[in-house]
Amino acid sequence: MMAAKSLNGYVKIYQEQLLQGDVQVAYENLLRYMNRLKGDLSRAFSGKYVFGNISPGYMDFTYFPFYNEFLRSKKLRFGIVLNHKKMYFELWLMGQNEQIQLEYWDLLKSTKWNENKNRPQYSVLEAVLVTSPNFDDLTALSMEIEWGAEKVVKEVLNYLLEIDKNKVGH
Repeated sequence: MMAAKSLNGYVKIYQEQLLQGDVQVAYENLLRYMNRLKGDLSRAFSGKYVFGNISPGYMDFTYFPFYNEFLRSKKLRFGIVLNHKKMYFELWLMGQNEQIQLEYWDLLKSTKWNENKNRPQYSVLEAVLVTSPNFDDLTALSMEIEWGAEKVVKEVLNYLLEIDKNKVGH
């Protein structure tokens, strides 16, 4: 059995990677692209959604939230997420706090988005938008993310509105 590395060991590896320079260039450009993507989507969905600030994360997930009045009233928001480890883009539905996430997980756990999945750590549902992003064609990548997000957002919102309508009707 191998002993766990000490913090000094991890920092040494981290420093070696930083001295090569590739990690900083990749990370800086990924964050720059997320800023561009947020701008592209806020223009594409102008008047439909409010967009929040980019959260760079800890080199695990970088995301920005967006919501409309209905989502806000339910303490929910969508997020466009760059999953760094898998290096793909996802759409998340997130709750304002753990209680909201549990409530909506119960409502959505048997849907096509969550079927046969464990409850996500940071969201209520996670839908993959782009599995193999081509960072050499950012315009096409943004369009692919926009189309995927628009489709999933519409489906999820319709589902949530139906649930809400049924709650009110009872």
